Amino acid sequence: MKKTGISSRLKQVLFSSVLLFLLPGCSDRFALLDPAGPVAHTEYRFIVLSAILVSLVVIPVLGLLIYIVIRYRDRPGNQAPYRPNWTESKILEAIWWGIPILIVAILGVFTVRDTYALTRPPTNHKPITIQVVSLDWKWMFLYPDSKIATVNYCEIPTGVPVQFVLTADAPMNSFWVPRLGGQVYTMPGMEMQLWLQADRSGVFEGRGANFTGKGFAHMNFQVVAKPQSEFESWVKSVKASAPALTNEKYNQLVKPSVVKQQSYSSYPTSLYKNIVNKNGGMYWHGKHEQHPMPMDGQHQMPMGN
Repeated sequence: MKKTGISSRLKQVLFSSVLLFLLPGCSDRFALLDPAGPVAHTEYRFIVLSAILVSLVVIPVLGLLIYIVIRYRDRPGNQAPYRPNWTESKILEAIWWGIPILIVAILGVFTVRDTYALTRPPTNHKPITIQVVSLDWKWMFLYPDSKIATVNYCEIPTGVPVQFVLTADAPMNSFWVPRLGGQVYTMPGMEMQLWLQADRSGVFEGRGANFTGKGFAHMNFQVVAKPQSEFESWVKSVKASAPALTNEKYNQLVKPSVVKQQSYSSYPTSLYKNIVNKNGGMYWHGKHEQHPMPMDGQHQMPMGN
């Protein structure tokens, strides 16, 4: 009876462990295995392909290790052949060179194909633009079409591509929303671009993936995806009830600090451009031109719009 009880308990433990592993949505640790958008789905398929190709090498190697240990171990009556003058095998060399070359070639083809496919958002929906500024230790989101701003959270409509345009007014960081897609670095004086899309409603955790000092552990944000109608209602509510983000408030916000989620009904029109330019960067204007900001060693962000 005792053995049966132990066996039953062991089965329960094993079943629970497998269940936790197979339910990625229950824990943010498995966010990469629970994609919620086309970019994340593409990257998830590539992760699965990589795991399968690696398994084609790892599993046979582990099997051969077990076989060799058993077959050639020192024991009485072992009939394994003794071949001290054996030096090479063309067949084995072809296998252990050919298979890795084939795996690298397959991974290379899929990497190039998927990377170029994800460089631009799909054209069936007009993307919305959100400008992102990484600060110490917070994230600011600017909506140039709606003229509103948020801190440590942003809301997006489901089924619509979102073109994130990113920079930094603090040390370099890394913008990452695991369930929506890959990450991109934010750097002072530079603009980076990343498009993501949420296919379903939900709250998706984002994070800074580059260590930036004391408050780094709190540099997280939320991406709230909701239907288009609810998104438009949220924009209206922010414009009607939230305070304005002035240059004075931004100068306080840019100081190293950990803050809660905030919303602003408006912000200075040239705020984002000035953030890029004050670090000697080139503000992206239109689709094809960049306009450099002269460096005088004393440049400061203008206080007007």
